[in-house]
Amino acid sequence: MDICFGIGYNTLATLYYLLKNSIDKKVYIYSPEFDEDLIKSLKDFNYPKEFEPFKKIIEKISNNFKYEDENLYIEVYKGDARRYLKELKKRDISVDIVYQDPFSSDVNKALWTKEYFTDIKAILSSDAVITTYSIATPVRLSMWENGISIYEYKADNTNRSTMGLNKTVIDKNYKYIDMELKKERNKDAKALYDKG
Repeated sequence: MDICFGIGYNTLATLYYLLKNSIDKKVYIYSPEFDEDLIKSLKDFNYPKEFEPFKKIIEKISNNFKYEDENLYIEVYKGDARRYLKELKKRDISVDIVYQDPFSSDVNKALWTKEYFTDIKAILSSDAVITTYSIATPVRLSMWENGISIYEYKADNTNRSTMGLNKTVIDKNYKYIDMELKKERNKDAKALYDKG
C-alpha cells in the first residue's frame, strides 16, 4: 500500500528492489492519489536512470491508472484515500507493507488520525509493517491506539523514521518506543482524531 502515489518513488523503489534481488513472485501495489493531473503527467517526468527499466510501467499508470503483468499488479485509485481503504476492505484485500507517505499531519490531518489508522489496521496482514517519515508523538499515538507496536528505525545517512508493526518484535535494528510511558511522562500527549 503506497499512501498517496505522488510521482511514484515508493512504488518504483520497490520495483527496483524486486529487480535487483531477482524476487520472482507476484506483487500487488495499491495506491490512492487525489491529484489526477499529477498521475497523467508521470510519463513526462524525468526519473533517475535507476527507474529506466520501468518506463513502460510508468506510461501505463500515467495513461490508465493501472498496470498488470505476470509478476506485478499496480492500481492507482483516483480519489480519497479513506474511501479507498474501505473499498479494499470490502474486496478482502490484505497488505503486508504500508508506505505512509502523505503530506504531514499539519497539512493533511485526515491521513494521520486514529480513525484513519483503524482503517489501515483493518487491511493489515499479521506480519504487516507501516513505515513513515513521521516521528511525531501524536502520529505514533494514533497508530498505537489501534494496537500497532511502535518502533524507531535509523539507517545510515537518513533521518529517524517510525515503523508500526502489527506485532511485537525484538530486533536490534528497531528501537521499541514505549507509548504508554510516553503518555505517562507527557500528560498533554494525545493522538490525532477526526474530530477534535
